[in-house]
Amino acid sequence: MQNSTENPHPQHPDLDLYPVDRLVEVLVEDQLNAAQAVWAVRIRLAEAVRESIPRIAAGGRLIYVGAGTSGRLGLLDAVELYPTFSWPRSRAIALVAGGADALADAVEGAEDNDQQGEADLLAVRPVANDVVLAIAASGCTPYVLGALRAARASGSLTIGFANNPNAPVLTAAQIGIALVTGAEIISGSTRLKAGTAQKIALNSFSSALMVGLNKVYGNLMVDLRPVNAKLVHRAISLTMHATGVSEEIARHTLVLCGYQVKVAIVALKCGIDAEAAKVRLAAARGNVRQALRG
Repeated sequence: MQNSTENPHPQHPDLDLYPVDRLVEVLVEDQLNAAQAVWAVRIRLAEAVRESIPRIAAGGRLIYVGAGTSGRLGLLDAVELYPTFSWPRSRAIALVAGGADALADAVEGAEDNDQQGEADLLAVRPVANDVVLAIAASGCTPYVLGALRAARASGSLTIGFANNPNAPVLTAAQIGIALVTGAEIISGSTRLKAGTAQKIALNSFSSALMVGLNKVYGNLMVDLRPVNAKLVHRAISLTMHATGVSEEIARHTLVLCGYQVKVAIVALKCGIDAEAAKVRLAAARGNVRQALRG
């Protein structure tokens, strides 16, 4: 398999001689190709979201698997789902080759161990409703392929992300998403546009999934978890925007609703208390629009 992410960039053989302004210019310019690579596979991304929604709605988990930069990007996407969408931490799992030690330092040989990838995946006991996101810039990382093998055997939905077309990670997964970014400005440094394309794709996938799971009302982040002062202020602003009430009323209602923005919106717009609003939302499976219709 030709590994385009490892090839030296043909247009910039004298990169080390560039003045700083030109150096920054070409690095930023090349990143634009990352967004184009994701745009080219938007139909495959949409397919992945459609296939994932019923599984996750039925209790499945998101399981991210990767090594190096790809593993860290998977972890980042996983951990951000809790504060953004109140997604349970136990239902967004990130497996990184080499474990926690590999988050800051490379663990020698970790990404080359397919048996460890298989063992790590099996250790989280995958089931049919789980969705396994296998991420590898080269598309042939043994750790990721081992995890994919175990995921397929368990019946989980498998989605592969790679930056080389026809890579093993893509062909081994049920849905392969080829983010074809080509050679990096700095040869082989896939933390550049290959990593950016992965970040965009993962963000787009998980955000669309959360919208499909009723975590958004209009375009408002109404299922956020206000774990700090900034997010508390955001919860108040969202409640005010959605209902038209004053800051004082929004804050008071949020306190009564345990700072659950969805509950506060339904309570305020329907003129009911927090418990009644929770009942409505439960009956509507968390869909604010349906809860407001009663």
